Amino acid sequence: MTLYETTAAAADRLSRELPGHRVEVLLGRITATPHADGTHALILSRLITTFHEAGARQAGLEYLQAIGLRLPSGPNDFAIPDFSLVEAGFRSAHVEQNCYAPHTFRMVLEVTSPPTRSDDLGTKADCYAQAAIPVYLVVDRRHDEAVLHTDPRGGEYRSRKPFKRGTSVPLPASIGAALDLSVNRLLDGEESPHPTGGNVIFRHTFE
Repeated sequence: MTLYETTAAAADRLSRELPGHRVEVLLGRITATPHADGTHALILSRLITTFHEAGARQAGLEYLQAIGLRLPSGPNDFAIPDFSLVEAGFRSAHVEQNCYAPHTFRMVLEVTSPPTRSDDLGTKADCYAQAAIPVYLVVDRRHDEAVLHTDPRGGEYRSRKPFKRGTSVPLPASIGAALDLSVNRLLDGEESPHPTGGNVIFRHTFE
């Protein structure tokens, strides 16, 4: 970054100079991470299938990969979560630089890779809590668990619960859904049966 270059301009330049990298600004710090591996991509594809089959769109929600989220933690801060659950009218919340206001996000999810793990578990948890994202889920592949963050208040998540293999993550009603996610499937992208064997139903709670 040159002496007179703004953080936003530097992030834009890096996006052009580093094709195939995800460039974000977290707490005023520019990060650039390369493409993740095939398992990472498979996990996200399976999530899309899960939310589609659960009827998320009929409940007034959209499920998206790599959409920009404007963060209140700094004047130029933004993140690009691996997976986001947003309200159907999210496009009316566009702010700038292909980013959208946080009030339209119901949940964000990150799948860790070696270059991103510390940000996913630390910095991003702080940023998403400050943005009052109701639910933040981290798929921590190093520790073989999924970590659910909920109840953002005072710039932090008041609840942080890890879930191990063989269990499922119960997503809270604040996302407008009744849905459990298999930890095995979150970690591996496997097409395993739903652990509870029950139906998954979304409830439309948004106007």
